[in-house]
Amino acid sequence: MAFENPQASLPSNDPYATYVNASCFEFLLIELVPMAYRMAAELATREQEWLGNKVPKEVESMTSGFGIGGIGGSVAGMDEDETREQVFFRLESLGYRVGLGLVERFSRDKPRFTDTLDAIKFLCKDLWVIVFRKQIDNLKTNHRGIYVLTDNTFKPLTKMSLERGRDGMMAQAQPFLYFPAGVIRGALAAMGINATVQAECSEIPSATFQIRSIGAKP
Repeated sequence: MAFENPQASLPSNDPYATYVNASCFEFLLIELVPMAYRMAAELATREQEWLGNKVPKEVESMTSGFGIGGIGGSVAGMDEDETREQVFFRLESLGYRVGLGLVERFSRDKPRFTDTLDAIKFLCKDLWVIVFRKQIDNLKTNHRGIYVLTDNTFKPLTKMSLERGRDGMMAQAQPFLYFPAGVIRGALAAMGINATVQAECSEIPSATFQIRSIGAKP
């Protein structure tokens, strides 16, 4: 797929055409998470240096070598919750900007959605295909502002290693949902819908995204 020759019948601006850019995007998604952990470690190191604290050599090396093995853990100077918050903020913010841009580009010729459910359906069918080359597998709603989207084979999780066992694998998988959660929130914001998005993984490679529009009742 990655090196297929473009078909003459497909225009170059067709968002559904998948060529080498699809593989590049997959590699980018894989690298975003360890990059966020490396940045968190580097910022923690700089803060310790600014405070005048001596930074152990093992911490210094971690800022340049923090990779997949550290995902789901903590970095020096911060506990696990603080690390998770830092990583979530960075990845979710990146996804938010991507979601905004995608909707601005690919829905500009469509009439503005007047119903939230129609906007969610656009996200499930059109936007998800553009980003992940497949539609959302299941959409549920309580018709009171809460929507649950399930992707049974979420592509960023399909290549997850099983070496750490189920618990370790789940901890490693969770950060890979932060960026797409941001994409969803940004896409909805571009369509005039303010919402929070909570992403969960209960079984590899399935992913669930719960959307709660601002003001929705539990």
